[in-house]
Amino acid sequence: QVQLVESGGGLVQAGGSLRLSCATSGSILSVGTMGWHRQAPGNKRELVAFISSSGGTYYADSVKGRFTISRDNAKNTVYLQMNSLKVEDTAEYYCYLFAYGSTIWGQGTQVTVSS
Repeated sequence: QVQLVESGGGLVQAGGSLRLSCATSGSILSVGTMGWHRQAPGNKRELVAFISSSGGTYYADSVKGRFTISRDNAKNTVYLQMNSLKVEDTAEYYCYLFAYGSTIWGQGTQVTVSS
């Protein structure tokens, strides 16, 4: 069964950067859409960004121009480069993979941005 393993979260000051990674245990990355959601305490989970198997990308308005999603099919890994971080970016970030009609979620990684 395919699993997703996230890494790269942590504590950073406002204006700083972090890079999240999401590695799949299988080689289906090239045929699926992968992305990131986030959820702050008391808030609904929201879509942050995704990248399709063809390389097309989507970003939420709140992160456009600051976040960049990319994928390395050879490494079965998707990255989320987060720059100019804001306090409101603080959340648990969840990676997901959508392929063959199913969605798989990672365990989440915490991102905390201090003022």
